[in-house]
Amino acid sequence: MPENRPNLIFILADDLGYADLGCTGARDAANLPVDVSPRLDHMAAEGLRFTRGYANSAVCSPTRFALVSGRYQYRLRGAAEEPLAAAHGDKVLGLPPAHPTLPSLLKGAGYATALVGKWHLGYPPHFGPRLSGYAEFWGFHAGGADYFSHLDPRGNHDLWENETEIHRDGYLTDLLSARAVEFIERQSAERPFLLSLHYSAPHWPWLTREDAAESARIGAGLKHLDGGSLATYQKMVTQMDEGIGQVLDALARRGLAENTLVVFTSDNGGERFSNNWPFVGGKMDLLEGGLRVPLLARWPARIAAGGVSARPNMTMDWTATFLDAAGVAPHPDYPLDGQSLLPHFADPAAPDPERDLFWRMKHRGQRALLRGHWKYLRQDGTEFLFDVVADPRERANQAARQPARLAELRAAWEALDAQMPPIPEEARVSLVFGPKDLPQATF
Repeated sequence: MPENRPNLIFILADDLGYADLGCTGARDAANLPVDVSPRLDHMAAEGLRFTRGYANSAVCSPTRFALVSGRYQYRLRGAAEEPLAAAHGDKVLGLPPAHPTLPSLLKGAGYATALVGKWHLGYPPHFGPRLSGYAEFWGFHAGGADYFSHLDPRGNHDLWENETEIHRDGYLTDLLSARAVEFIERQSAERPFLLSLHYSAPHWPWLTREDAAESARIGAGLKHLDGGSLATYQKMVTQMDEGIGQVLDALARRGLAENTLVVFTSDNGGERFSNNWPFVGGKMDLLEGGLRVPLLARWPARIAAGGVSARPNMTMDWTATFLDAAGVAPHPDYPLDGQSLLPHFADPAAPDPERDLFWRMKHRGQRALLRGHWKYLRQDGTEFLFDVVADPRERANQAARQPARLAELRAAWEALDAQMPPIPEEARVSLVFGPKDLPQATF
């Protein structure tokens, strides 16, 4: 094991769009710059901001399968659900406890491990954070929760400390932030830790800490098609940002900031009130707007301040990076698909290694493969070829103009797909706000 192993914090927002932070281009209703995320913007200035960070999926639970395993989510049956069904659903699906995970590998190497926030990888008694390597859990199991009642989309109360259901008054974002701070405050400087802080914000229902009355009006079910606004959404981001600031302050108070790698990103692109500019599409689309996410990393001991990287990477690469930073090898029977970004920290401007990034979804029969600037995409049976650097809005379809490149990337996609289990016919495609409720991208 390397000496002076770093602490590791992975902060995951839910449905945050690429340009929803000040440092990535947030705008108000009048299209003017807006200061919604001062603490995250400062974190970006202190570390490295990635302009080509990609989520492993355009919907939540598949990305989380990839993050916890460090592997393409398609290797695990539960990740075929888009997303995993709410509690008390009709399928027993989730992350198998026997599968090695980021927290289980780090825990086995002596790390303290905790998940604060959203799990969404299967329900007790068959699945759960503490069965998959987290020594501590404080949060909720479902894909979403009301910020005041803490009910899941089916009306079940869903707030837990380890295996015990708990009842706490308060705004969920604030409760999660406070618990994360409490975890940091009681860690020993002699033992490194992994903290996964997975917020529900800014996922629907669209509620700030001032909106308890709106929560009561919505009631069980959480459907909020008649509510929310850009101002509400941006305040949710700001209140999450405040909590992240409290976490960073706790590290500073404990003298832990220098040797703690903190990563912030989103599980997929934004929806409804988010700003995905300059990209088109959003959650549930393999267009850039559904996959390209804000991504920041700070580690004063190893990452120079003020860096910007255009290297394409995926959520699962951070699993490999965390293990590499901790000097922990993956399980030999479960090789990682993610690649460590540790060497990249020393020279963010170094040429990108040759690599294909691969996606598929049952929804709309989507498939995508990224190789450098070029992206192969298929939706609803139509094929596209885009240079996503020259044409980030994916408007100029080069498929007919460059048939050889199209065929090459299609063949690469098919070769990778052949290595993965097929999507089962019975896999679920559903959202509380289903595809019929979301604006569909057009070309």
